[in-house]
Amino acid sequence: MHTPHYTKIHNRFLLNGFFYDYQGLKEVAYSFIKEGDLFERYMGDFLMDWLDQSETIYLETSGTTTSPKRMLYKKQALVNSAIATGDFFNVSVGDKALHCLPANFIAGKMMLIRAMILGFSLDLVSPSKNPFHKNEKVYDFVAMTPMQAFHSLPNLNQVKTLIIGGAYVSVALQNELIKRNVNAFETYGMTETLSHIAVRSMQDPPSEFTCLSHVSISQDARKCLIIDSPQLDVENLITNDEVEFLDKNRFRLIGRVDYVINSGGVKLHPEQIERKLSELLSLHYFITSLPDAILGQKVVLVLVENEDLHTNGLINQLKEADNLSPYEIPKTIIFHQDFVQTHSGKIKREKTLDQKPTRILDL
Repeated sequence: MHTPHYTKIHNRFLLNGFFYDYQGLKEVAYSFIKEGDLFERYMGDFLMDWLDQSETIYLETSGTTTSPKRMLYKKQALVNSAIATGDFFNVSVGDKALHCLPANFIAGKMMLIRAMILGFSLDLVSPSKNPFHKNEKVYDFVAMTPMQAFHSLPNLNQVKTLIIGGAYVSVALQNELIKRNVNAFETYGMTETLSHIAVRSMQDPPSEFTCLSHVSISQDARKCLIIDSPQLDVENLITNDEVEFLDKNRFRLIGRVDYVINSGGVKLHPEQIERKLSELLSLHYFITSLPDAILGQKVVLVLVENEDLHTNGLINQLKEADNLSPYEIPKTIIFHQDFVQTHSGKIKREKTLDQKPTRILDL
């Protein structure tokens, strides 16, 4: 039977140091499913779907803001995405790459497809907090979540190009990346766009996102981003991400319109406040709102409970923060035992808030 174009494996593709052709990779996938650890089983399931004779494949959204959805995509669109990334970052045949993301979400799937299509030498490791544990190899291309990048800071001199996605990069993490001169980029994308469609350099603190060549953007009346890409079979994809639109290729991300807080008539974006707080706090937190008799809505800081936390010191820090406006200063702190998160490290805000808090503190 004729093997379709999208299942062809680059003749220089290596997985954990070994060459596999189409049939060999199917055997690896089967072995992963039967005998592998959880992250390998995810990889095996995806490989079996990718290597079958269908021209399409089902992908599941991350479910950060809504329930996860299964959506059908053309495999050729995923190939196009992989090639566009290779062109943008100038990575190609024979380059060494590290795969340390869960393969049940788009970022992990696309990292594998890039390797197979572009001919990387790919090392597959468990998607742990520090994928460089006992690993001294140097890699040309690595994709990580912000949490992984933070825990890998001492090892990032082993990475020539690093892309970070799945959750936003804090000011504190960006400052560390600049200090260590890491060639790192924050990515913007989602399952619906088959991974990232825009990136911004971590070397330039105020830098904007630049779209990859196969993408064009516009805005709707809410100032939210609209994405078009014939190569990805994406047409008029309307997001809930409000942006500062710079031109047809560049934008600055402001925050989700469905998270906006209207406090005393002032529109506040939780993500903007979170970025400012990341200069002050190294805690695990997010910003939300509660109804308020005077303001309409008040800003609320949600924290993971920490026995080492000095509450009075935290309150003083917040009240005296130079970079926060009076409206942005949290009026209440809610403590939770832990946050509900996706595999990529995104906090499921509503699911977390549905849990019973350990305590509530009004400032």
